[in-house]
Parts: sequence; C-alpha cells; structure tokens
Amino acid sequence: MTLYEELKWRGFIKDVSNEEKAMALLNAGSTSFYCGFDPTGLSLTVGHLVQIVRIMLLAQHGHKPVVLVGGATGLIGDPRQTSERKLLTLEESLANAERIKTQLSHFQKDAVFVNNYDWISKIDMISFLRDFGKSFNINYMLAKETVQARLETGISFTEFSYMLIQAIDWLHLYQHHDCKIQFGGSDQWGNITTGLELIRKTVGDQHNAVAMSSPLLLKADGTKFGKSESGALWLDEALTSPYELYQYFLNTSDDDILTYLKMLTLLSKDDIEALMVEQSKAPELRVAQKRLAAEVVELVHGAVKLQNALNVTESLFSGEFSKLSLEELDMAKRGLESIETGEINILDALVETKLAQSKREAREFVKNGAVMVNETKVTDFEFLITKQQAYFDKYVIIKRGKKKFALAIIL
Repeated sequence: MTLYEELKWRGFIKDVSNEEKAMALLNAGSTSFYCGFDPTGLSLTVGHLVQIVRIMLLAQHGHKPVVLVGGATGLIGDPRQTSERKLLTLEESLANAERIKTQLSHFQKDAVFVNNYDWISKIDMISFLRDFGKSFNINYMLAKETVQARLETGISFTEFSYMLIQAIDWLHLYQHHDCKIQFGGSDQWGNITTGLELIRKTVGDQHNAVAMSSPLLLKADGTKFGKSESGALWLDEALTSPYELYQYFLNTSDDDILTYLKMLTLLSKDDIEALMVEQSKAPELRVAQKRLAAEVVELVHGAVKLQNALNVTESLFSGEFSKLSLEELDMAKRGLESIETGEINILDALVETKLAQSKREAREFVKNGAVMVNETKVTDFEFLITKQQAYFDKYVIIKRGKKKFALAIIL
C-alpha cells in the first residue's frame, strides 16, 4: 500500500487540488509539507490530533514537516460560522504560540517550527494591498464557503482578509522552505486554495504545489467530536487530565471506533483490522476502545501518564485507592465529585458530595452498611472525616454502594 493509498484508507483525504501530482509527491518521499495551527487558546484540543497524526505519518514515510504556529493569523482570527472572534492582544497571541509550539514539538521533535508573525509583521499596509490584495478580486473571495456562511450576519474586513494572510504564508514557505504540500481540515479548504492561487500567480502555472484537506472528524450521529460534558478536551494535562482523556476514548461508541483508530492512532492497517475482528467476537469486552484510549493517551502524554490513568481507572473499578500516588489521586479528583472541607460529619459529607440527596437518605445508607471511607466501612452516624484519615494529608475517598465515589479534600 502506497502512502497515498494509506491516507485514503485512513480517511485523511477529502479535497485535493491535483490528485496525480499529490500521488507523485507523497509516494516519492522527501517532500516538504506544512500544516498550520492558530494560537487562539492556551492549548490545542483532541480535534487537532487528526492533523498531528497525519504530520507524524508523513514524517514516518520520509517527508519533511514544517509546522506553522500562527502568531500573526491568531491576531486576526479565522472566520467562524456564527460571529466574530474576540481579538487577542499581541502578547496573548505570541505567548499562546510559544505554548502550542512546545506542545506540538512533543509529537514531532525533528519538525521545522515557524511562526508567521516573523514575516507577516514586516509587511506594511501599502505592500499588502499592492503585492497581495491585487492578486484576488472580491468575487473570488466572496465565493469561499467560510465567507458565504457569514454574509447574512456580516463579516468584518479583518476576518475577510484572513485568507490572504494564510495565502502569504504558503507562498513564503514555498519560496523559503520548498513546502510543496499544505493540508488542513476541510473547513480550511478555501484558505488553502487561496494560497495555491497566490503561488500560481507569483510563480506561474508550472509550480509543483498541491493543496489537500481531510474531512472534519464527527461522531457517527453527526455531533462534534472531542466534546465532553465538561466542555472541550484539551491536550494540556492541566486542562484535561490523562485520566479524563482515557475515559473519553474508553467510552467511544462501537460505530465510531474504526474511524478513530484510523485517524487518531498510528497503528498499522493490519493491527487495526485484527483488533476489529477481535472486537466483533466479544464487543462487551471493549478491547478496541481500551486500545484506542491507551494509544491516544500514550501519544499525547507518554507511557508513564498512561499507567497513571490506568491505575486510577482500576481503583475506581475496584474501590481500592491506597496504592495510588499523590499524582494519581490528583488525577482521580478530575473524575469525581469533590468538596473542599475541614473536619466534617459523614452525613454532611454524603449530602455535600451528592452521594445522598438528604441527611435522611444518608442515614439509610450508613445504617445499611453501604458507606465506606478510605476502604473502611462506616456504621456510626457521628463518624467524623478528619485530616488524620486522609491520603497524603489531603484526600479522603467516600464510597456509597459498589460504584459511587466522591472525594473530600481536607484543608
């Protein structure tokens, strides 16, 4: 299977400007390509893993990744479907760009990292209008899908001009880094092809640049991938813990599992197909979900953090927490209802952690022997939770029944 065939099998190709040229470049190896990430937040999300895995896959086949972090485009904002973005300050954009560069370097250390602020900031307004704005007529720009979606509600000239800045990026990288391929999500197709047009008008029709996009990753039911009940899933463990990431993918539906294995892991075609055969024989064991969750967490956070997430998962299943490290208890906190408290009566603790709806119900649970504190059964209504009982002088695990847990953080 050639690289191009593998990209198609994995679902990484939606749009391509010239398939014959794309196949030749990708299958030959040693081609410079680029993908851009705007620093609109403090971290990338799991949705960005589609492009990150594709970068890694191409690099494995000998291609040369150039990863662009948009310190300049982050100041402008790619047009959203609904309304204008809140503009970042220069300090925010550049600080976010540095954080995201560090995050991306974890995945592909030998990539060339560039920040488009380094060249966009040097273009004065007259040069921008004469040298680049003159290359595109308004009708061409209005026809772009991202612009069309905003015509009814309105779009500022700032966001309208975003595609020109991204076009300048590709021209710059084509001329200075020999970047022949640009790829991104299908929502970026209009911006990517604008860059291709600028290269054509600058270099001529004999250029060897190719534009490619991948489908946006959605769940089988059409809802957005990468959203949990608590909001976006981040690649920064301070915002989304490895345990939370593991649980998200562990709960992947059977309808989505094959797509996610193809697009979010580097497992081979043979490994994925063998895994799906095993899954079909005993779907209740969720072997494919467990492998997916493990692959994603290890890719994002490494083997040690994956083991931490597995330890927390096992403890929440077995009810045994005494072997967890402080770091793992910190991780468990993100998956449990918790309260911060001083010394507290067990009945009050059950109500405040929502393990019981009332003190009356809490008494019933204690009376029936359904309550444990740090693996010790509680039978006394006057039982006090204190710092002396806490793991690492901080955490007390409260269990109600077989599967209901909460955390008291003792101050």
